[in-house]
Amino acid sequence: MTRRLLALLSVLTLVLVPGTASAEPGIVGGAVADQPYPFAVSLHSASGKLFCAGALIAPSWVVTAAHCVFDKAPSAVSLRLGSNDSGQGGEVAQAGEIIVNPAFDTQNPAGDIALLRLASPAKAAPIALASTASPGTSTRILGWGQTCPKVNCGQIPTTLQQLDTHIVEGTKCTSVFDGTAELCTDNPGGKAGACFGDSGGPEVVRDGDHWLLAGVTSRPGNDDPVCATAPSIYTSVVAYAPWIAEKTKA
Repeated sequence: MTRRLLALLSVLTLVLVPGTASAEPGIVGGAVADQPYPFAVSLHSASGKLFCAGALIAPSWVVTAAHCVFDKAPSAVSLRLGSNDSGQGGEVAQAGEIIVNPAFDTQNPAGDIALLRLASPAKAAPIALASTASPGTSTRILGWGQTCPKVNCGQIPTTLQQLDTHIVEGTKCTSVFDGTAELCTDNPGGKAGACFGDSGGPEVVRDGDHWLLAGVTSRPGNDDPVCATAPSIYTSVVAYAPWIAEKTKA
């Protein structure tokens, strides 16, 4: 991973200092979540600050981005599950183990996925993994990240945000991109998408009356630190399903 890309990854995980600008009404260009997402997980530091998100995929397992947790001890990560509010409700859990995909390191953008084993099983309903995710697929992204596009341009929300988008051809992501294991996810209207603090958050697809997990937020699809100026790159949980199954099996 280039130093510039690593810097962008690091910025994505920041808990931003509240600014004076007013926040827009969602994940940049999105909206407040219109339904419960019990599988959505907010990740917090020991002091309680939100720094990333994730998805509950089994009672004892959460999937997130590797760059969110690769340098952290389990004791430094707490999680809130089963609530659209990152500050209250649902249940609070403690990480018992962190498993980072072995392909991930600070010199390689591949393998930006990690698993958190909870110290105790959660009561919230988990989400199943999607079996396919390809260009043209309609998706929804979720997160508690910044809702305006520039660093420190406004407060991050405590209420979960959502944005409907879709997967596009990988050529539209101009950063280093692995089409076998990543999803290039559109920025609707050229100005909507994931932003600072959304890392690790779920990208979901609808299957009848429920949702399936397709990916987790990884990084910008270009090298611009202003959010949503290009599609975003999501790590494909479809591609990593065998690894996930191996690590989470009883």
